[in-house]
Amino acid sequence: MSTIREAATVILLRDAQVPEAFLLRRRRGASFMASAFVFPGGGVDTGEANDVAALRELFEEAGVLIASDSAGAPVDPVTAAALRRRVAAGEPANQVLAAAGYRWDTSALHPWSHWITPSVEPKRFSAKFWVARLPSGYEPSFDDNETVEQRWTTCAAALAAVGELRLPPPQIRTLYEMQHFASVAEIVAAAQQRAGFAATILPRAASHPQGLCLLLPWDPAYLSAGQGDALAIEPLPAWADGPTRFILDGHAWRYQHAHEGAL
Repeated sequence: MSTIREAATVILLRDAQVPEAFLLRRRRGASFMASAFVFPGGGVDTGEANDVAALRELFEEAGVLIASDSAGAPVDPVTAAALRRRVAAGEPANQVLAAAGYRWDTSALHPWSHWITPSVEPKRFSAKFWVARLPSGYEPSFDDNETVEQRWTTCAAALAAVGELRLPPPQIRTLYEMQHFASVAEIVAAAQQRAGFAATILPRAASHPQGLCLLLPWDPAYLSAGQGDALAIEPLPAWADGPTRFILDGHAWRYQHAHEGAL
């Protein structure tokens, strides 16, 4: 069994006519989800809390610093840019922040979901997804190291461009869930409500005439036809609805209901 590493992801949002989410394209040679557009995030360091890791990764990959000083005042973008240059030069972000008299503002994060990479994958993560609002005055910028391109997009536009963006299943599912909300405030409220009905999502691989198939825990064939590690969700929370499986079609994942195709 492959080792599962803890990871943290930030669904960074801003209000426009409808909410927009921030995506970064991972470098083509990346060891995990190469060339895919994803939410900012990465592995949790030893001894680091998951919410702290989420904010650290957001800062390192996108330059958005959600932190405050001892009086509770947020860090301005100019100061954040200077601190980011030090981190890019090799200084640990947590140490840079502490030395400057700042601390991560984890109260700005709201838990949304928890995904574990299927056991068919050689590299696995147990990733918590957090919702955060873009702080005033900030404009994200990719780091040109792990990430090479960026995009603000509505959920609907991203879902219509799954192939172009090479969105992985957790991103597709998240955007699907958020597409009907009219504001970031509504999404935050939904996150707070979901926290009381949290569940871990561990997809299972299944044989399919069109290629690789991943079944979500609420798919009717999850236990009977799925392969590898399983983690059933009982009882199912209200948010566990909609399409139940992903089919890999070339480089794009298609999201569909169980009744749309037999295994």
